[in-house]
Amino acid sequence: MAIPGNLLSPTTESIDPNTSGWTSLLNATISKGGGGRNGDGCLLVKSVAAGETRVRTVSSYPVTAGTVYQVFADASGATVPERIGIRWLNAAGTEISITWSLVTMAAASAWHRISVAGAAPTGTAKAQVVLSAMTPAAAGVSSFFENVYLGLPIRTTGNLLPFGTESTEIDASGWASEVNATISRQVPVASWSVDWYWAGGHTLAVTAAAAGNAAAVTVDRPTVTPGTEYLAHAYLQPPTLSSVAWLELRFYDSNGNQIQVTRATLAPPGTGMYRQLLSAVAPASAATCGIAAGLDGAAAGQVLRLETVVVRSLIPLVTGTVLPYASGSFEQGTGGWSVTSGPATLARSTPWGAAAYSGNYALTVTSATAATSTLRSPLAPVTEGVNWRAQIIVRHSAGSWTSATVRVRWYDAANVSLGTSTGVAYAVPPGSWYLLTSDAVAPAGATQAAVEIVAVAGSATSVLWVDGVALWQVLPLTAVEAVSADGYIQVTLRELPADYLISLYRVTPDGARTLVRGPDGLIDQQSIESDTMVLEDHEAPLGVEVSYRVELYSSPGVLASTRSSDPVLLTHSDINTAWLKDPGNPQRNVRVLVQTAPEWERPIEQTAHVVRGRRNKVILSGRRQGLEGDLAIWTRTDAERQALHLLLDSGNTLLWQAAPGMGVTDMYVSVASISEGRVTHLAQEQWRTWTLPLTEQDMPVTVGVNGAAGRTWQDVLTEFSTWGDLLDVYGTWEAVWLDQRG
Repeated sequence: MAIPGNLLSPTTESIDPNTSGWTSLLNATISKGGGGRNGDGCLLVKSVAAGETRVRTVSSYPVTAGTVYQVFADASGATVPERIGIRWLNAAGTEISITWSLVTMAAASAWHRISVAGAAPTGTAKAQVVLSAMTPAAAGVSSFFENVYLGLPIRTTGNLLPFGTESTEIDASGWASEVNATISRQVPVASWSVDWYWAGGHTLAVTAAAAGNAAAVTVDRPTVTPGTEYLAHAYLQPPTLSSVAWLELRFYDSNGNQIQVTRATLAPPGTGMYRQLLSAVAPASAATCGIAAGLDGAAAGQVLRLETVVVRSLIPLVTGTVLPYASGSFEQGTGGWSVTSGPATLARSTPWGAAAYSGNYALTVTSATAATSTLRSPLAPVTEGVNWRAQIIVRHSAGSWTSATVRVRWYDAANVSLGTSTGVAYAVPPGSWYLLTSDAVAPAGATQAAVEIVAVAGSATSVLWVDGVALWQVLPLTAVEAVSADGYIQVTLRELPADYLISLYRVTPDGARTLVRGPDGLIDQQSIESDTMVLEDHEAPLGVEVSYRVELYSSPGVLASTRSSDPVLLTHSDINTAWLKDPGNPQRNVRVLVQTAPEWERPIEQTAHVVRGRRNKVILSGRRQGLEGDLAIWTRTDAERQALHLLLDSGNTLLWQAAPGMGVTDMYVSVASISEGRVTHLAQEQWRTWTLPLTEQDMPVTVGVNGAAGRTWQDVLTEFSTWGDLLDVYGTWEAVWLDQRG
């Protein structure tokens, strides 16, 4: 699978099917090896003699001076460690300098990541990737490389911290020592999934200067919004299994004073890299935030390593949940839960990864005796008179559990209990995680609520794990809305099950089903990425009442459930206009004024043969082809004219939709050479007349709807200081939205 944004070709990236993208630079021979991860191939580099070996990409890739670029690769070498570099070249191809990574701390035969990032020096026009094996002791020493990337830095979408602080691939300047620590960068032998591109080779090394507590803190303090919940996370590598390693999310006021700190302590199962999460709501006077990490009770010289440090606005466990993340995922403790009756005790599961459905920890409920216990979450705001759904995800761990009842307790503004909902009781058999829900309408006067679990232990020393707790206002599972002014139907799908597959059909009154287009093409048994999907169906017919059918599959071909929407009608107010739409780029859709509909032709390939002695020719025919004809239209303003040019520029297959009753069905078309003329000789006249030669096409199947893929204004603000900086990088607002850099 090609790495997104890679300037290297797939062959150069994966060394499949050959090594044509690479050449020797110093003391090296190259050949194709096997056993790769990004395809079977890998680059086998052998030393010609003792000493450092270097290979580089054959091609040089255009870059912009002053812009930060990143390279990474996966490496394997049992004898010598490696490093990677960016070789900067001027317009004549002469080397200016090489930005090198640090050398991997040890040789290792297991695949491990090497990487570096840096700004292109003044005068740089092109760049190459350089791979180096450090000083083999003899000829014939082998090193292996693959999964190579060169491009703009790959950073976590939505991260408030800049790339240099998130990754330390450039330097360690985004961090400062706070207590008893020195700050440096190291490249340990770290193995990451082949398609996990956010973790590189360099890690931040926080080294205890003397025995005692040691800590480091980010220099960057990004702006936050009071009342917003933020999620922070980082990979931590503790020096020993017993180390007390921690991560903190801190908030500061406008004067730089620390006003709130939230800590999560890692419970490591070993000394590898483990991602620790924590969350907190920015207090009322918060202006900025920061991240700190450290060790408590460290020995002198002990090192805590950090990788992929992120703080961003929280993406909730369930869209709309009013419970804070800490109370639903238990990443930093028991989340404020309490036992209101019964013998149960509460704790965060340990170690990291031992029990979790969401994140890396769960709430561990332990009952010493066979008895009933009631567990209660912290209070969360609700609205009276509307329906709310409580959800927990549980797993039987030890002993036996007769049942678990999920219910909601309601409170007024004075924290006085208004009683509980009826609740739903579930059996909790061992073996799997089970999602348990209960719906209830908030009574009059209710302003707050808590989720309650009534757990009945059937034996002594029973243990139950709880995770993924949420409380949210329930909306329709499937909602549709016609946005007739813009020619599309908005489809909202809620409460989609994780790890399932989904197909989405548009159903017309005659029962015909047509797959709806999404970001990855037609939505036909595609993976569900979120519990909520919001889609715009720009290919819905005009003036025809349609509905939508959702099919959910537990695995390919195994249908688990279906649901359908209410009927919806997309109206078209002016019969003299028609839509021209780009299925893959609906932001370019244009409504135009029709001058003359096409006079259709349907070509056919035929060959005539004259047979001696026969009166009639023998005609051999192919299949008659689709419709062809010229559509004559007007544009009435300069804006319409420019929009039509933008639509036609790509040469993509388009969808033509005329008003109902005009004798033309919706049609996918290819547009040949166009003509644009003036309607008068007056220079100021904005009207134009157009002739669009149309050829009927099949509906595009693999084309996906172009979109921002989670990109927000926060990403723009993090990467660019002024609006002027955007002008140097993007040609249009569409390019800003799609992050298509010039």
